[in-house]
Formats: sequence, structure tokens, C-alpha cells
Amino acid sequence: MNLKSIFFVFVGVLSINLLKAQQAETLVFSEKTFDFGTVKEEDGPVIHEFSFINKGLEPVSILSVKASCGCTTPDWSKEPVKPGETGYIQAQYNPRNRPGQFNKSLTVTTSADAAPLRLYIRGNVVPQPKSLEDDLPTEMGAIRVKYRSLNMGKVETSGEPTVKEFEVYNATDKPVTFLDKQDAPAHIKLTFEPMELGPKSKGLIKVHYDAKAKNDLGFCSDNVKFFTNEEGPEAVKSVSVYATIEEHFPPMTQEELEKAPRLKLGENVHDFGKIGGDKAVSTTFILTNTGQTPLEVRQTKSNCTCATSKLKKSKLKPGESTEMEVTFNPEGRRGNQQKSITIYSNDPRHSAQRVTIKGYITVGD
Repeated sequence: MNLKSIFFVFVGVLSINLLKAQQAETLVFSEKTFDFGTVKEEDGPVIHEFSFINKGLEPVSILSVKASCGCTTPDWSKEPVKPGETGYIQAQYNPRNRPGQFNKSLTVTTSADAAPLRLYIRGNVVPQPKSLEDDLPTEMGAIRVKYRSLNMGKVETSGEPTVKEFEVYNATDKPVTFLDKQDAPAHIKLTFEPMELGPKSKGLIKVHYDAKAKNDLGFCSDNVKFFTNEEGPEAVKSVSVYATIEEHFPPMTQEELEKAPRLKLGENVHDFGKIGGDKAVSTTFILTNTGQTPLEVRQTKSNCTCATSKLKKSKLKPGESTEMEVTFNPEGRRGNQQKSITIYSNDPRHSAQRVTIKGYITVGD
């Protein structure tokens, strides 16, 4: 058989197979994928209807339609679709809080075939423009802010206050004046720009945070009150100011770093295993100064009142070690526990290091 004959045989077999596949497809859809294109979030749900014709010899029922996401709501022809008649599968997509591209599927099970078929919808959601009220959702009398907590993030004990700005909005039709009065710790000061905030206007709350004056390390929280010219209780605004304080180290040469103190932990995790619920347990961590100058442990801080630490010695000569006893009180706790102690030192490479204790409290097991 020559190549030309082989080619015609191949085309013939392919045509027969395609014809059989078409005949086997009982429900013929106008399309199986629909692209909504650009969808605006503010316009709400969008709907597309996939229509089909029953090309078979028997009525066909749609048994179920399952969406791949809760954002898509399906509907379909509930009555059996007779031969030659049309039916539908409907997909409703809700774009709320779903900006960007989407590609979802519907799995359709019918009485015509044990194997389900799939339909697809896709598109791109353009997010709804946010109003000032959306951006600054927290009401404090006449003004609005994003959160009642003002997070400074990481601040250093450099001696110079860290300043961070937070947006504020006057949501009323009257001007609001920030008074030159506040109830705040000595290391925090608030200033306002402008001092008189016009109706429907934005301004700034500036937090001046002196980490050196705070004289603490790690995560710190303070309550601050400031006052406006509003009447009654709404004149007093209360916010929390958060900061994670780190010790400031000036720039150092490689030679200076080599001579600097260095804190090394013998181990940084201890597993108590199973713990009874009525008795505190303790373990010891070894701290060593592997640097060339004296090491000073500034502070140790636990992330839970249930875990406490006791350091035998806070100043270590080069090569010297000490013990830190960590005690865990399981009272009132159940199940898996994991707590940490952060060690702050004058090691410029790693000024904050952490040890972890864990265990399983067996009360009631």
C-alpha cells in the first residue's frame, strides 16, 4: 500500500470516529465556556445561561449541577427535556470582594450519561472604588480612622523619636478642632495636621515615639487619650499605640563585628512531653558569650504569663556561660502548648533571640 492510500484510510477512520463521537453526544450545547469579560464589582452578580438541545431519542433530566466555588450559584431546567427540545444550565457569579481574574466550573450530571460534563465561566472583576468611609471605617465621634490601634512597627532606641503618620477624616458637616491636651505616657506625643479639620476633610495624626525613653524592648502597648472640641463623651478619643522596640546599634566595620559580643544558645527548644495540669515544670537553657567582648543580657520577655524565666547572670565575659531557668505553669490550660521567651542582648548581629518550650497537658485525658 502506497503512502497516498494510507493517508486516505487514516482520514476515513478519523472521520468515522468523529461522527460516532458527535452521535454519542446527547446534549449539544451552544458553548461550554463563557467569558464575561470585564465585570464591575459594584454592579453585583452576573448571569449567563448555557442552552442545549436534546439530540437523543429519550427525555433527559438534569440530576445535579455543582459549582466549584460558593461564589457561583447554579440553576437548570427542572423538568425532563424531550428529544429535539432545548434546556438550560444557568451560572450566576457574585463578584463581591473578589477582584481580579476568575475561572470557575459547573459539573453537570444528567440521566443521559453516567460521566458528568463540565461548563466553564471566566472573566475579570474590576474592584469597586473605595470611599473614604471604606478606607477609614472606625468611627470615633465626628472623626474616622482606620483602626483604634496605631501600630508603629519596629522602632529603635536611637535617642531620636520615631514619627509615623495615620490618616484621620472628619465625616461631619462641621469643623473639628483637636485640643492641645492629651493623656499619654512620657515617651509618646500626638500632633495633628491640621489642628482644625474642616467638614468632610482628611488630616493626619502623627505619633512621636521615643523608644529610648520607653526603656523597654520587644512588643509594647500603651493607651493614649486625646481630645477634641466635641461635646460630651465623644470629645475624648482613646487609642492604643503598639511598637516593637529593638536596640539601636551604630554601623560597625567587619573588624568591630568580630570583636563584638555574641550570644549562643546551647539549645533553643525544649519539649516537656506530657504535663500534668496541677504542677509547674521547669527546664534550663544555657547561654554562652562566644564573642571577644562582654555580653550583657538586657532583658528576657515571655509571650505568656504562664511562662517565666530566671537568669543566673546577666553579664558574661568572653567564653563565659550562664543558665536561664524557664518555668511553665499549666494551670487552667489544656492540650498542646507552645510558648516562647525572647532574650534581648547587646549582640549586634542577633540582639533578639528566642527559646521555645512546648508540651501536652493531659488534664481530663
